[in-house]
Amino acid sequence: MFAILSREEIAPRFHRFVVRAPEIARKHRPGQFVIVMPDEHGERIPLTIAHADAAAGTITLVVQEVGKTTMAMGRMNGGDGFVSVVGPLGTPTHIERLGTVICVGGGAGIAPMLPIAAGMKAVGNRILTILGGRTHELVILRDEMAAVSDEVFLTTDDGSLGRKGLVTHALADLVAERGKPDLVVAIGPAVMMKAVAELTRPMGIKTWASLNSIMVDGTGMCGACRVAVGGQTKFVCVDGPEFDAHEVDFDLLVKRLRMYLPEEQAARERYLEQCRCHGEGGHHG
Repeated sequence: MFAILSREEIAPRFHRFVVRAPEIARKHRPGQFVIVMPDEHGERIPLTIAHADAAAGTITLVVQEVGKTTMAMGRMNGGDGFVSVVGPLGTPTHIERLGTVICVGGGAGIAPMLPIAAGMKAVGNRILTILGGRTHELVILRDEMAAVSDEVFLTTDDGSLGRKGLVTHALADLVAERGKPDLVVAIGPAVMMKAVAELTRPMGIKTWASLNSIMVDGTGMCGACRVAVGGQTKFVCVDGPEFDAHEVDFDLLVKRLRMYLPEEQAARERYLEQCRCHGEGGHHG
C-alpha cells in the first residue's frame, strides 16, 4: 500500500496528492510518470509526477476528475492509500542548457510541465512560461510555476485571468517581441499542442509536445497509445511521452483520444448512479 499523506483540491475537480513512494522519488526524472491502481478492483491509470522529493521519499500527483477512477480518487484523503504505484516509467526529458526555453502549459498539462521547467531552469536556461485555461480556476499551479520561471504570462479563454485569448496568441507576441527561443515545450490538450506546433513550424523553432494524455496501459503492451510521428508508429508510454511536435500527426491523435468516449461516459454514469444509491454526492469537494 502506498500511503496518501495529503490530498487537497487545488481547483474544481483537480486534486493534489502527496504519496509516500521512496524508491520512485529517488529515481524520478522530469517527464516520467507512474501507473496507479487506487484499489484492487480499479483500473490502472498513468499519472505524470508533478514533483518528487527524494529526501522526504514522496511524489506529488495532480489528478483531474475525468472518468470513473479519477472521480473515485477525488474521494480519497490523507490516511488512505493506493494499492499499487509503479514507476518511474517513460523516457525522461532531455535536460540541457540551450538558452531560452518557452514552456506552454494548458489545463491539466501544467502539472507535468512543472518538473520539466524546474529541470531546465536548474541547468541555467531562461524559462519563459505561458499558462492557459478556460477560466482562472483552471490555470493551476501558478505559484509553483512562477517559482521555477523567469517570467510567467497568463491567458484565459474568458479573460478572467491575465490576457483574454489562447496560449498561442501570447506565444506569437512573445516571439515577436523577444525573438526566437531555443526551444518551446507544449503540454496540454491535443488541439492546443497542434496549434503551438503550427505556429512554431514556419518559424523554425524547435518544439516538443508531451502526449501523455493518450496513455492507457503505460507499458507498451496494450497498443492504445499508438501515434504517428514522422510517418512512423510510436508508443507514447515507452518511446515518449515527448516527441518533436512538428512530426506528430495530431489529427490522428485526436481521433484516437475519442476512441473510448462512449465506454468512458457509460462508466461515469454507472459510478454516479452507485454514488446516488449510497447517498453520496456526485463530487467530493
